[in-house]
Amino acid sequence: MAAPDTQTEAHDPNEMDLLRFATAGSVDDGKSTLIGRLLLDSKSIFEDQLEAVESTSQSKGYDYTDLALLTDGLRSEREQGITIDVAYRYFATPNRKFIIADTPGHIQYTRNMVTGASTADLGLVLVDARQGLTEQSRRHAVLLSLLRVPHLVLAVNKMDLVDWSEEVYEKIHKEFTTFATKLNIPDLEVIPISALQGDNVVNRSENTPWYSGPTLMHHLEHVHVASDRDLVDTRFPVQYVIRPKSDQFHDYRGYAGQVAGGVLKKGDDVVVLPSGMPSKIAKVELFDTEVAEAFPPMSVTVHLEDDVDVSRGDMIARPKNAPKPSQDIDAMICWMTTEPLRPRQKLAIKHTTRTGRAMVKDIQYRLDINTLHRDQETNELGLNEIGRVQLRTTVPLLCDPYAKNRTTGSFILIDEATGVTVGAGMINSGN
Repeated sequence: MAAPDTQTEAHDPNEMDLLRFATAGSVDDGKSTLIGRLLLDSKSIFEDQLEAVESTSQSKGYDYTDLALLTDGLRSEREQGITIDVAYRYFATPNRKFIIADTPGHIQYTRNMVTGASTADLGLVLVDARQGLTEQSRRHAVLLSLLRVPHLVLAVNKMDLVDWSEEVYEKIHKEFTTFATKLNIPDLEVIPISALQGDNVVNRSENTPWYSGPTLMHHLEHVHVASDRDLVDTRFPVQYVIRPKSDQFHDYRGYAGQVAGGVLKKGDDVVVLPSGMPSKIAKVELFDTEVAEAFPPMSVTVHLEDDVDVSRGDMIARPKNAPKPSQDIDAMICWMTTEPLRPRQKLAIKHTTRTGRAMVKDIQYRLDINTLHRDQETNELGLNEIGRVQLRTTVPLLCDPYAKNRTTGSFILIDEATGVTVGAGMINSGN
């Protein structure tokens, strides 16, 4: 019998599903070590990288390989043994491609955690089995819920340090499940692991005969994320108008961007917003090749049958299911700078590919993300604080509620003087 053709049996990397997930939890719960373990056991690091980590671990006098060094890239992170910036890592298994956002655990870096989790399909919250749930564990779970991350895994780490106690695991499991009922968490999995030793990370552990659930890697490979994307409401923010100068392509006019919702197909009736001009899709291209359809999060070029005026910042949608242009925005804001956000403040706003200016009309309340209490007496938002805010924009935003579409329902606020991003917003509604 002939040997199987492994090349034809292997998954096409271009067709493999992609999962974005973000780590969260308290300081020293082992987030960076867990990611290092995933990279090591999935054979996604080079030999020289592993040798460098082993050498550094030995020079520090460790009797183990400090896998956290694979992700803590900043010098200040390595010196302090903490994560400050969001570290992105990429790896793949035969079943799926992954993008990991290793986010900080310190409260003063909450804004960095929000940045890393804002595009995640899954949130991975670690807790130290010895400590149980901490204030920061709950804080990050609340943030993941606010950010509408649809899948959540609670990894009970360092089980080897509590002698693989089923009682400890069940106590944390019950406590977190009770807490999660107050939040919007549609899918929750609780897994006992040891990131340092590798138990239940990629391979099933013999130390947890009482646990019958999946390993962490098995869950990451098989969690279903395709249905999380909005395939009903067509949203295509135009990022760039492609009009080559060459005589060979003098009739070529395409509109490039990333599909934020719905499905785009040749022959579909569409409307260009905010002008309201109707047309039909002539074709959809991906890397100069025509495709039958495009869906989130594909980046494509759309051609229209009619020569209508389309510019960057416009949006292509379906005529009977289009977002309503809004200038009065009700949103939750995560404030990211030391200078507080106050009423009457003016900032630049960027929503999808559209930019404009915004004024803060009112701060309705500040949310205590530990107790979920709404402080309605506040008149400002400080660094890393989250609150409900009313904005008035100079240009109409083609938006949806964040709960409906995380792309068209989010925006960033920018300091016009410095160009620094100072806030991230999640739209509740627009008028």
